[in-house]
Amino acid sequence: MNFNDYLKNFKESKEKLQRKQRDIDSTLSSQLVHGKKAKEEVNHWLEEVEEITGPVAKDIEDKIEKGGWLLRASGSLAKLLEEKIQEMERLCEDGSKLPESLVVDDPSTSTTELQTSQIQGSYDVKAEILACLKGEEVTKLGVWGMGGVGKTTIMMHVHNELLKEGKFNKIILVTVSQNFEIYNLQDQIASSLKENLDQRQNAINRAAMLSKMLEKHKPFLLILDDVWSSFNLEVVGIPEPNVTNGCKLVLTTRSQEVARSMDCRRIKVETLSKDEALKLFLNKVGDAALSCPGGGIKRDLESTLKDIVDECDGLPLALITVAGSLKGVSESRLWSVALNQLRDCKRNVAGTDADAFRILKFSYDRLENQQIKYCFLYCALYPEDYKILEKKIIKNWIDEGFIDEMDSRQSMTDEAYSILRKLEDNSLLEFIRDGFRGDCVRMHDLIRDMALHITQTSPRFLVAAGKSLIELPEKVKCTEDVEKVSLLYNSIEEIPSSFAFSICIRLTTLLLAGNQLSTIPESVFEHMPELKILDLSFNLQLGSLPNSISKLVKLTALLLESTSLEKVPSLSGLGALKRLNLYRTKIKEVPEGLGMLKNLKCLFLCGSERGYNLEIDEIADGVLLNLSKLEELIVNWSRIKLKGDVVGRLKKLEVFHGWFPTANEMRIFLKCQPNRLGDYFINVGSEFVLDDSYQRSLPTYGKIKKIVVFRKTSIVGENMLFPSSIQALGVDACHDIRSLNDFSTINDATNLRECRIHGCDGMECIFPSWINNPVVQTVEYLYLQRLDKLDGLFEANIIAKSSPPPGTFSSLTGVLIYSCKKLKKLFQSWKLLDYLQSLWWIEVVGCEEMEEIIASDPEEQGEEGEDIIKKLILPKLKTLKLWGLPALKSICSRKAVMVCDSLKEVEIMDCKGLRRIPFHFPPSLRLVWLDNLDWVFEVELIAMSPPQPSTFSSLKKLRISQCKGGNKLFPSWKLVEYLQSLESIEFYKCEEMEEIIGSDPEEEGGDIIKKLILPKLKMLSLQNLPALKSICGRRAVMVCNFLEEIRICDCKGLRRMPLSLPLLDNAQPSPPPPTLKKILIRRRELEWWESLEWEHSNAKDLLRPMVQFFGQSRIPQSESKQSESVDNPQD
Repeated sequence: MNFNDYLKNFKESKEKLQRKQRDIDSTLSSQLVHGKKAKEEVNHWLEEVEEITGPVAKDIEDKIEKGGWLLRASGSLAKLLEEKIQEMERLCEDGSKLPESLVVDDPSTSTTELQTSQIQGSYDVKAEILACLKGEEVTKLGVWGMGGVGKTTIMMHVHNELLKEGKFNKIILVTVSQNFEIYNLQDQIASSLKENLDQRQNAINRAAMLSKMLEKHKPFLLILDDVWSSFNLEVVGIPEPNVTNGCKLVLTTRSQEVARSMDCRRIKVETLSKDEALKLFLNKVGDAALSCPGGGIKRDLESTLKDIVDECDGLPLALITVAGSLKGVSESRLWSVALNQLRDCKRNVAGTDADAFRILKFSYDRLENQQIKYCFLYCALYPEDYKILEKKIIKNWIDEGFIDEMDSRQSMTDEAYSILRKLEDNSLLEFIRDGFRGDCVRMHDLIRDMALHITQTSPRFLVAAGKSLIELPEKVKCTEDVEKVSLLYNSIEEIPSSFAFSICIRLTTLLLAGNQLSTIPESVFEHMPELKILDLSFNLQLGSLPNSISKLVKLTALLLESTSLEKVPSLSGLGALKRLNLYRTKIKEVPEGLGMLKNLKCLFLCGSERGYNLEIDEIADGVLLNLSKLEELIVNWSRIKLKGDVVGRLKKLEVFHGWFPTANEMRIFLKCQPNRLGDYFINVGSEFVLDDSYQRSLPTYGKIKKIVVFRKTSIVGENMLFPSSIQALGVDACHDIRSLNDFSTINDATNLRECRIHGCDGMECIFPSWINNPVVQTVEYLYLQRLDKLDGLFEANIIAKSSPPPGTFSSLTGVLIYSCKKLKKLFQSWKLLDYLQSLWWIEVVGCEEMEEIIASDPEEQGEEGEDIIKKLILPKLKTLKLWGLPALKSICSRKAVMVCDSLKEVEIMDCKGLRRIPFHFPPSLRLVWLDNLDWVFEVELIAMSPPQPSTFSSLKKLRISQCKGGNKLFPSWKLVEYLQSLESIEFYKCEEMEEIIGSDPEEEGGDIIKKLILPKLKMLSLQNLPALKSICGRRAVMVCNFLEEIRICDCKGLRRMPLSLPLLDNAQPSPPPPTLKKILIRRRELEWWESLEWEHSNAKDLLRPMVQFFGQSRIPQSESKQSESVDNPQD
């Protein structure tokens, strides 16, 4: 190969790599919406490409130009070309291997409001705190007051209010608690930033790492709740807050001295005044039982009630708990008894928090029986401020024997829930709704302290939960009278064989979950004759158990979830065992002695989405049949094939998750099994389900309890049955099914709420008829995917012959249609809309022949002269997504308009045949995303003519991408007045876009500069707009004081940035808003960026530190200066 061949290949490789770079850039630009950032591997690839196609290529080209024939003849340049060709080919190949998604969540943009309760009094304190945090003078604030006075609640309200204002880039709230540990606090702060600290590093190195993390989020507000002792911020890694960096620190504490020693401005939260206290008490106790017929409090109660309120000393937590314990009590003598009990408590409790403890203990003492008291005290075994999953604590109470035996496990569960509600009603537990984990309860730290105070005597607990312990401390000592030990959620790596468990002869509960144990000494379990509950869950490295576990003859619950156990010792001696949890273990064989556990009620023997437990193919018939008391059998996510006649003979079964390999086994099971199942997930077919993707795909994941999935099995001719109580039905890759009527029992499914059908090649319609079909009355969600022959939801002839009966789809909440190629109309009759009053979600994606969402009325055809517009009302519709529908011509008839007053999100992409959006944009609208449409600027947009004061008033995100056919989006400045909630404006690849906001002809010729105020705008992204000349005209500026990010590239026609900076007293612009983090541009467009005009000549200098290249960090100062003097910077 001669030199010219090398040179040709070099240029071709460079051009090929640059094409790949442009493709990656375009994809990245489209994915880089607000809240996302480029993946590190993508950044690294772009940097390498920039280097080899920029400076490296230019250096080689310079050598070729200057070196002449001598350099070419030497062969050294050919060798260099060959090396770079290979490198570019490697990069091109690496680019092809990049993941489809090039972005990850950007933690710096996340803002989540905290769930709060109402502030009791202290509104002046909240206002004072906010004034200090919004001002510049105070950088460290100490909010102090006695426990239970409401400090945390106030700070949660402050957190939420400051989130809305955007003064701080990041607001972090973490709980420090009494057991302060540097490692734990560092981890909590890092977790709030969605970062991780290396556990192997020492505290000093971790502090340096944490400091760098926090530096990236300046200015930040750090709220440290429940601080008990002073500490050095630097040791933890918290940068010292000051006026220069804009950061602030707030700590809440019970001690004024702690606030003083940490150099904080102190604000005290006082207890309530007598009037405030009485008002709060009456609000919580409910005055219905206390009121006279004519109004006011009963005279014989008034004095006693006020004395009880006085005894609470104005402490909100005490007032709430005491009121809860007296709710519904109306007899005056019972109130007198309560007052005496409350005064007696004062004499029996001493210590730092004696006043609070005596009142809280009064509420505990008034619990109606010992059973409820034990349930309450059990919650103190969890770490401070821990969110305890309700279903978890209820199972534990049942295991402990706190709930009396009943005919069914569901009855016992219901009884446990009633106790939980009583404890909440008495304000001894706080209900917390956790969207990810489920419903939880939490103990206030002062109430937990009171509970632990009680358990120092009887019943005797030893609790060291959530204290970041690496080893068992010397102070953790067991004594003969200890009944329960909790070492939950530490980092304990081993239990010394010398540890004094040998004297724990009364120990009934040992909780070691959430540690780092890998082995357990044989001696640990040798002297625990009374042990009932052993929890070793979430010790991920635990690979074996000592044989001494077989000696725990009174053990009722053995919990081994999420461990690395491949085998367990023989269980034959554990005759009292009622619950065995081997979920997410690596068990390779059925445990020895399992069939001898005749009292076993709950068996979890299953793998997980990680593929554990695949070696077990079956459980011997005799083993299962011996477990006649089983109430819960969970054996899903595994290869365990079950037999219908065996499982069907477990007559007490109430919860069942498992796999029947044939439809016949399912039929046999249903015939044998009495109607006791309240919770089931049954997979039927030739292929087992290895994960919970089906359940997670449902909008009501975790709420639906009765699910059957048919997968790769024959339906027609099999007399296919499912339980009449079924709530969710899945049909996956069953190719002979034509409609749901192929299930012989479909009309008995009167509770069916969700239906998911996927990849069934023969499916022609979902419901043959809407007459005498209970499913169309009850179904809430329809999820239809890859049904290539689907013509409609109903058969075409039923549409022509009759009208839908009342109630058809009256429960329908969501419709998701994916890749149904032949489907032309979603709702085949416009008359259906009369009953779609619950519908809030429509999503139609990738349906090539879809022409209409709501079919037109046939009688409208040919009536063009009539002006009557039909209103199609969907009062609850919130989300409309139409993606990839090239044949779509209309959403509804041209003679109709949709009234959707709850609409929040509209996303229309790749629907080039659509020419009309048939609804007014309501004030509720928050997101508009239009992508790859030729008509977006010409569309008949009802919302625009004329704009109403409420138009777009709630709109938060506006994204227009790859759209053609017009030169401006907003025709007038006036529309901007209604965009006061807008947080994100993004335009991408709109080739004919010339102006974002059109000029007002009446004002364009004057001297007055129009200020277009967008008070909440955080993101402005303008990418690939080659025709763009103006953002908002020459006589207007944009005022965006909370802007966080600007992205701009390939807008070379733009000559002016109308961003207004506030002016100082000398008429010069002030520094940019503190929220502004970065301005992203392309490296090759640096010269163009520097040439942009601004309202003030030095605005560019003030903003220069914010400028970054896409995929890189800040622009080196030298490169920025070079751009001012070099005509042609490297591209």
